Amino acid sequence: MEQQQQLQHYLQLLQRWNKVYNLTAVRDLAQMQIVHLDDSLSVAPFLRGETCLDVGSGAGLPGIPLAIVQPQRQFTLLDTNGKKTRFMQQAVLELGLKNVKVVQTRVESWQPEACFDAVISRAFASLHDFVTFTGKQVCEGGILYAMKGRYPADELAALPTGWRVVAEHPLQVPGLDAQRHLLELQRE
Repeated sequence: MEQQQQLQHYLQLLQRWNKVYNLTAVRDLAQMQIVHLDDSLSVAPFLRGETCLDVGSGAGLPGIPLAIVQPQRQFTLLDTNGKKTRFMQQAVLELGLKNVKVVQTRVESWQPEACFDAVISRAFASLHDFVTFTGKQVCEGGILYAMKGRYPADELAALPTGWRVVAEHPLQVPGLDAQRHLLELQRE
């Protein structure tokens, strides 16, 4: 029950801040529920590990919804945009999320104190760039989780050497009339 209240509070914050800071093109609360919240939560059953880096988190997606439903996991939300990181920090504070840290920087120049079991991205970049920029942040044996729309056959063909797809999950997001996929990538 508390998690459901936190998720709804997050959506209300997103809608309120969006009026001033233009965090997302989606304005309607019901659409935000489907396009942002439900889409983000669709990957929850597949995520593994104790620590997760959300790269290009934007308004905290998928990291904040995942942190709400998975309080046992530590999340780091990374974005370069100051207004978006300020929103995420405010949301984390208001929602009382003790398992979330927000970082404002570029992933390619960031030197975290420790590696991550999981690195996730929702529409951050091509698979090639995602692996190139975030591969150094994932621990040995860790997994990169790429959230994609249509199945990215062309991007998979351009995957950097030394990386392979270890799992593919077509995602079902109720109310969303679009293809969604989650790809799990790991070092060979």
